Formats: sequence, C-alpha cells, structure tokens
Amino acid sequence: MHASRGTQKRSAGLGLALLSAFAFGGSGVAAKPLIEAGLDPLHVVWLRVAGAALIMLPVAWRHRNLVRERPALLAGFGLFAVAGVQACYFAAISRIPVGVALLVEYLAPALVLGWVRFVQRRPVTRAAALGVVLAVGGLACVVEVWAGLSFDTLGLLLALGAACCQVGYFVLSDHGGQEGKGGDGRGVEPPPPLGVIAYGLIVGALVLTVVARPWGMDWSLLGGTAGMNGTGVPAWLLLGWIVLVATVLAYGTGVVSVRVLSPQVAGVVACLEAVIATVLAWVLLGEHLSAPQLIGGFVVLTGAFIAQSSAPKPPSGPVAAGAGAAAAATESELSAGRASH
Repeated sequence: MHASRGTQKRSAGLGLALLSAFAFGGSGVAAKPLIEAGLDPLHVVWLRVAGAALIMLPVAWRHRNLVRERPALLAGFGLFAVAGVQACYFAAISRIPVGVALLVEYLAPALVLGWVRFVQRRPVTRAAALGVVLAVGGLACVVEVWAGLSFDTLGLLLALGAACCQVGYFVLSDHGGQEGKGGDGRGVEPPPPLGVIAYGLIVGALVLTVVARPWGMDWSLLGGTAGMNGTGVPAWLLLGWIVLVATVLAYGTGVVSVRVLSPQVAGVVACLEAVIATVLAWVLLGEHLSAPQLIGGFVVLTGAFIAQSSAPKPPSGPVAAGAGAAAAATESELSAGRASH
C-alpha cells in the first residue's frame, strides 16, 4: 500500500516537474515575437513580472511575516532571480536565438562552483570540476568560437549576465539562510518557497518599474498581433501565456515537484527546459541550430547537471543542522523552481 502511494506520488512529482520545464521553456518563444513587434525587452519583462505579482498578492499576504523575518532573502530574490535574470535574458533573446541564450545561462551551476572554490576557498569534488569543464567546452561549441563568435557579442554578454544574476541569488540565499536563527539561537524553519517567490515578484516589479518606465510604453501594441515565423498571433495571448503559464504556473509546479522529488531528480528534469526552449524556438520561430551547436548544448546540460549534483554540502554540526541545512533546502527548492525564466 505504502509502496504504491510512493510510486504514485513520485509519478505525480515527475509530471509536475515536466510541466514546469515546459512552461518555463516557452517563455522566450512567446516573448521574442512581442519584442520584434516593437515592445522594448524591459517592458515585456515588466509586464510579465508585474502581472505575476498581482496574481501572487494573496500568497504574499498569507506569508507577510517574511517581510520581517527574511528581508535580505526577499530583496535578493527580487533583484537577482526576478529582475536581473529576466531582464538580461529577455534582452539577450532580442539579439541572439532563444536556445543559445538559455544554454549560456546554464553556466550558472558551474559559476556557483567557481565562487565556492576561489572566493569561499572550499574544496569541490573532481566530478564538479569535470562538470565545469564540460559546460565551458559545450558553450564553446554553442557559440561557435571557431567562427569568431558568429552571434551578437552583446547578446552573449547579456545571457552571461543572466547566469551571473542566478549566481548572485544563490550566494545571497545561502548567506542569508545561515543567519536565520531564532531568538534562542536555534535554527528556524526554512521560509516557504511560494512566499519567497511572491515577494520576489513584488520586489522585482517595483525595481523594474523604475528601470523600465512602463508609462512610456506603446500600449496599443498589446491590442495588435505579433509575428511568429510568419503567422500572426494576438499580442495579448502571448502576454497571457508569459504571465499565467511561463511564470505563475511554472514557479508553482516547480516548487511542488521539488518537494515531492529529490533536488537531484528535479534538477535533471529542470535541464529539459533548455531542450524544450530550443525545440519550441526551432518549430515556432524557425531558429535552427547547427549540429555542432546541438552537440555543444547537450554537453552544456550534462556539465551543468554534474556541477549541480556535485555541489558541496553544508558542513555538518549543530548549527548546520539547523539554519544551514534549512537554507540549503530552501535554495534547492527555489533553484529547482527556476528563478530564471
């Protein structure tokens, strides 16, 4: 009986993880036609984040105590995982193919290990080092370095900026979580991921409002159509997909799936996001990648997964077993929920 329930629960978790990967993978494909129709990439990001923040307001109210308990974590999530990652990613796909931008962003797990090894001076495993080498080597194939970086250099730098924003959030999340102790010195429970996501979206929307200045946006474009590989699609429909499916549904199913599955299994499924985005861009936008780029993309994902699954664990002991372990658990849940797209 218990084994049957466990199997059903695991199957449901895998289904939710797949749904989350598909939802996140479709964000760039829906956003790029809006950008090509005349909307500024920052305006598209603002519409996405502000719309999702409005929908998540009831969740934010339910977890309003987080504002007092974890202000640094909420600010970090909003600035890096929401505003920074999405602004850089959407700006990148306005200049380079969706699949390439997302594959560059998958350097984030390797960059996290670089921070751990050279800044924190903590040892990393040989498997993790191998993952970094694979990710960098695969990226060289994706951007076709032998052709002298055939893609737009600024677009590649923006995609790399999205990866760096993910690293900044992971580091801040780990540091802030280690300080999360109660008044008696004991470790506190990890903050609910959905609450962090809700407030991250609110913070991100506020930051992007100042940066994007949406009052200067041409709102009439949302009433028109956007071209998707020669086919006109209502702009409001694409925006609705970005907000409801690629943001709210994607974050929610990602968080729930990682609670059911282990972070390692959820991480494997999350890597399918890049595959899904590349396939959707190929079919819906006509963005074709060459054979070396596809092989390089596979190597990037393999290296990213090895680096992610080989990340050093928090030190054992009374402190780590409380706040430190809680921070690691929260970070795994949020990152598997994809703070990026």
